[in-house]
Amino acid sequence: MKSIHIAIALVCMAIVLAVIIQPVRKEPHVGNEAGDTIILPEPRDSGEISVEEALLERRSIRNYKNEAMTLTEVSQLLWAAQGITHPGGYRTAPSAGALYPLEVYVVAGNVDGLRPGIYKYRPQGHELEKVAGGDVRADLCAAAIDQECVEDGAVVLVFAAVYERTTRKYGERGVRYVHMEVGHAAQNVHLQAVSLGLGTVVVGAFDDEEVGRLLQMQDDERALCIMPVGRV
Repeated sequence: MKSIHIAIALVCMAIVLAVIIQPVRKEPHVGNEAGDTIILPEPRDSGEISVEEALLERRSIRNYKNEAMTLTEVSQLLWAAQGITHPGGYRTAPSAGALYPLEVYVVAGNVDGLRPGIYKYRPQGHELEKVAGGDVRADLCAAAIDQECVEDGAVVLVFAAVYERTTRKYGERGVRYVHMEVGHAAQNVHLQAVSLGLGTVVVGAFDDEEVGRLLQMQDDERALCIMPVGRV
C-alpha cells in the first residue's frame, strides 16, 4: 500500500514539474513605454493569391475605410518589407552587398493589439521597438504636404535609410543602390497589401527634416518614402 502512495506522489510531482519548466511562448503585446519591445505574430509564407494575381491587382490607393487593422496584418507587411528569410540574414528585398541600409518606422493609429504610437521595426527578432506613444498621423500628414491618405491610413510605414552603410563600400554610386532598394521594398509592401485585401500608396512628397524630427530618427537616417495602409 505504501508503494502505491509513493508512486502516486511521484506522478503528481512529475506533472507539477512539467507544468513549471515548460517553455514560455512569446506572445504579442501592446507595449507601454518608449524602448519597449513588441513581439510580432509569426509571418506566414503562403497565401491565397498568386504573385501574378497580386501584380495584376496592384494599384496606388489613397482612400481607406475607417476600420482597424490587425497586428497580424502589420506583422505581415513588415516581413514583406524587410523580413529575414535566410539563416545568413538575407531579407525579402535585395540589397547591394547585403548591407541593408533601410530602416522601417511604423506610425500606428488604428491597429487592434497595438497602441497608437511610433515604432521601429527590428528584422532580427521580427519585433517592434517603441519610440514614442500617441497618434501622430495628423502631424505626419501635415509634414507630407497635407496629403490626407497619410492621416487616413490605419497604419503608416515610413522607410528611411542610413546611406553610409552602402556608400562606405560603393562610394557615391551607393546612393543609387539605396534608392533602388527602397523601390524593391515598397513594391513588396504593395503586393503584400493586395494579398491581404488592403490598399496602400507610395508618398514621396514631404518635408524631410520634419518627418525625421517627428519620428525621432537617428542623425544618420534620412526619410525616403511614406506608405499609408488601410482597408479598402
